[in-house]
Amino acid sequence: MTISGKMLKSAVISGANNIINHKITVDEMNVFPVPDGDTGTNMSATIKSALTELNLMPDDANISSVAEITASAMLRGARGNSGVILSLLFRGLAKGLAGKTSATPKEYCKAMQMGVEAAYKSVMKPTEGTILTVAREATEAALEKAEKESSLEEVFDTLITEAEASLARTPDLLPVLKKAGVLDAGGMGYLIILKGIKQVMLGGLAVEEASGAGGVTEQVVTNIAGSFDTDIEFTYCTEFIVLKSADAKDGAGLRAYLETIGDSVVVVDDDEIIKVHVHTENPGKALEEGIKFGALTSMKIENMREQHKQEAVKAGLQKKNSLKPERPERKFGFVAVANGAGIENLFKDLGVDRIVRGGQTQNPSTEDILEAILATPAHNVFVLPNNKNIIMAAEQAVRLADRKVIVLQSRTIPQGLSAMLCFDETLSVTENSVIMTRALDKVGTGAVTYAARDSHFEGKKIKTGDIIALENGKLSFTEKEVPKALIKLTRKMIKNDTTYITVIHGADVTDSDAEIAFAALREKIGDNIEMGLVNGGQPVYYYLISVE
Repeated sequence: MTISGKMLKSAVISGANNIINHKITVDEMNVFPVPDGDTGTNMSATIKSALTELNLMPDDANISSVAEITASAMLRGARGNSGVILSLLFRGLAKGLAGKTSATPKEYCKAMQMGVEAAYKSVMKPTEGTILTVAREATEAALEKAEKESSLEEVFDTLITEAEASLARTPDLLPVLKKAGVLDAGGMGYLIILKGIKQVMLGGLAVEEASGAGGVTEQVVTNIAGSFDTDIEFTYCTEFIVLKSADAKDGAGLRAYLETIGDSVVVVDDDEIIKVHVHTENPGKALEEGIKFGALTSMKIENMREQHKQEAVKAGLQKKNSLKPERPERKFGFVAVANGAGIENLFKDLGVDRIVRGGQTQNPSTEDILEAILATPAHNVFVLPNNKNIIMAAEQAVRLADRKVIVLQSRTIPQGLSAMLCFDETLSVTENSVIMTRALDKVGTGAVTYAARDSHFEGKKIKTGDIIALENGKLSFTEKEVPKALIKLTRKMIKNDTTYITVIHGADVTDSDAEIAFAALREKIGDNIEMGLVNGGQPVYYYLISVE
């Protein structure tokens, strides 16, 4: 039996709905008690990003096209490290199925193997006992079965059985999992997706999204009716995807033409597709030019003026913010991920062009970051993720951008600020990359927050809501009161060569409470070290501490 495009389309939708339905269960498997962009939420958001385009595809589409559309959408929608790895597993699958109308079980497993290889290559230091291990071991077992000319049912039974066994072994490979008594969350999420896929591959109905399961919470922006009426220069928002022909020209030519008939032009040129967005008075001309590059799909034309009239009746609108692409003009530009008015202003004061709202508990997608990069009018754009769970998503934007992008490995807000302080516009891109990267290691980051789930630390139970202190990302101790945690953690982080301490208080700490706590801290530390207090307005963290 072979796997058709229709089967794969239905299978991916089934797998997506399965993880969406179980995302909370996967979220709760996370070991670390800190509030974060949880694994189940990130994986479900990533694969859900492919559903709209899949639902628009005809049932007679070949398996190559279905796999490519899925991979391309997931790449742009990838959130968090687990989401990026998941998108790469599907990216490899698409490459392995390229050019095929359908696939045998053996061909499908070989394509899965390419996905595993791509995922491993994307991680600088792959950690066993994670989603990588589960994907690798399950795929190896399934491929071995498929090479014996086994049936599709036997191959998928083997795939699931080995994935379950591999997941069960993850605590033996990662001591932190064994200590917490849980399995790897990413591996569990991947198994749930595979089970949804298997259900369709073996002739069953696709898993449906459960009522109330939900997906990604979109940012809601309320505007006063009429606030942008005079800003609408072009009537039609036109979007489409070009399935590139073998002799297709460079997408830059299509972008150049679209800029002559409209604005807000975004052209993302991938290996197999060109994704297009333009505001224009002549959508037909945009489509006519696009078809010169290949077949058109996922076409959408919306009358923005009519939309605005309808929205004005409601006295507002709900839509996701979009940034207008900018032509590169300057040599250098900067994009930073941050959340909190005070922190955002700090980055802007240091020269950051675009802020991507996000951070802990709110991991932006690759497309969110790409949009900010394209809206930065510079030939060389430095990206500061400022969170370890956002770095991989930022790195995926590099090959999608039409300009040079340098992703600095900033894992915290203080690291990002320190890197910006070291930028020197008289130096080259490479020289600045080196200097700014070195700056990351010269600043210590402390954080005072709360436990989002029950956990254990050094034999002690941590209860939900307990105050916890983090030193450079690692759990340091627990406390009963926020001010005491701030003082204890800061004093613990001070080194012999410490010269400056910055305390950034969050949205859940009033200015007066922050000033009282800061005064108490200054009294404990003395006058030998210069100190500053900033209202960052950040969520999640009561205090962020920068020690330099």
